[in-house]
Amino acid sequence: MADLKATLLDIAKAIVESPDAVEVTVEENENSISLTLKVAPDDVGMVIGRHGKIANAIRTVMRAAAVSTGKRVNVDIR
Repeated sequence: MADLKATLLDIAKAIVESPDAVEVTVEENENSISLTLKVAPDDVGMVIGRHGKIANAIRTVMRAAAVSTGKRVNVDIR
């Protein structure tokens, strides 16, 4: 099983300018996994991207990484 928290941390740290401020929290239910990504206020725009393209790409990669778990994955950016 893929470590989804570590995967999201690696992706986010590669995008932002202050990687020390990146935090990921995980909430897991029987059917889904909810990941919350918190970054520095100055880096929120970098993680979301123009028209949300980077955020959608992150969500797509995380869904692909979670296929082996058999659960739905939701990524919230704060």
